[in-house]
Amino acid sequence: MSSALSSRFSFTQAKSLVKDLSKPNPKIYWTDFIATILVGHTAFAAMDRVHVIVQGPALWATQVALFCLVAVLYMRAAMFIHELVHLPKEGFKGFRIAWNLLCGIPFLIPSFLYYPHVDHHRRKHYGTEKDGEYLDLSHKPPAYSLAFILAALVVPIAGFTRFLVMTPLAWVSPSFRRWVEQHASSMIIDVFYIRGDFGEEARKTMRMQEVLCFFWCCGFATFGLMQGGIPLIKGYLVAVALITINNVRTLGAHRWTGDGNAMSFEEQLLDTVDYPHRPWFTELWGPIGTRYHATHHLFPSMPYHNLGIAHRRLMEGLPQDSIYRDVVRVSLVGAIGELWTRSRNRKSSPVSGPADHSSTNSEDGKTAA
Repeated sequence: MSSALSSRFSFTQAKSLVKDLSKPNPKIYWTDFIATILVGHTAFAAMDRVHVIVQGPALWATQVALFCLVAVLYMRAAMFIHELVHLPKEGFKGFRIAWNLLCGIPFLIPSFLYYPHVDHHRRKHYGTEKDGEYLDLSHKPPAYSLAFILAALVVPIAGFTRFLVMTPLAWVSPSFRRWVEQHASSMIIDVFYIRGDFGEEARKTMRMQEVLCFFWCCGFATFGLMQGGIPLIKGYLVAVALITINNVRTLGAHRWTGDGNAMSFEEQLLDTVDYPHRPWFTELWGPIGTRYHATHHLFPSMPYHNLGIAHRRLMEGLPQDSIYRDVVRVSLVGAIGELWTRSRNRKSSPVSGPADHSSTNSEDGKTAA
């Protein structure tokens, strides 16, 4: 099966079509992030002040609109953490610091948490127990996918506990420190994933960012309690909304057909999904290139602002029978529906892997919404 797939895709040919798109543009990164996070923080603060301007029945609608705006903008700002892993070390130090200070620390997602993302892109690790960002959902009951979405209700509390409680305990207990580093220091979806050692420099970064998160938690908790707990509740609800959006997006980022064993490069490509259509909507739930997940897996170091260009070139330049055309979906809901069907029918019709295209797209690479 793998040999048949490999005959339908040439990485060399694909790379030749996009070889000029690998350089990130710092101006785009800075402009996009700063505008996103500042407008997001402004909208978050406005939720408490909007009653001064808006009165009557329109007040509730305005607050709901502001809440949705905050969730979308904060989601976009947070997803820059994905870019930090893939950006070159040289030339983006200031951007990394700014992102952590304005977003990573306040959101309790400092950049060190995402270092294990590199395991997701190692070809021999993808889809195995060494990949903390993969679950064999097509081989599990649908309840697993539902539980994954509902986990958004507890993740904000877990994050607060990680930095407010676990961090100081780890300072005084070396054995607990090792446990925290291995089991509570990664942004992953597999709770059984064990974080590896990323070296002394990464460890120093972790210590520094942990301290900042601890003091942020102390300050935010104190301020929240002084205000009757309202800021804490508002922050929790925004976090739940943001994480829910991201969890739903994640369900549609892959087909999740792996069974825990290593997959070929072509099988990995077919297990990922692109959503190039309806950018006015897909960019809201799949920002910073995450709606082009298949293209990103092909070229992990390609900056997010070039992924759309790369996708269009590949669709135009690759042969009509290229398996790359099979990674495209129009509807996130439709892709999640496919996952739900595979999961529900897993016993009567065992999942055969990403090479099975019984539910894939028509000739132009689309599926019904």
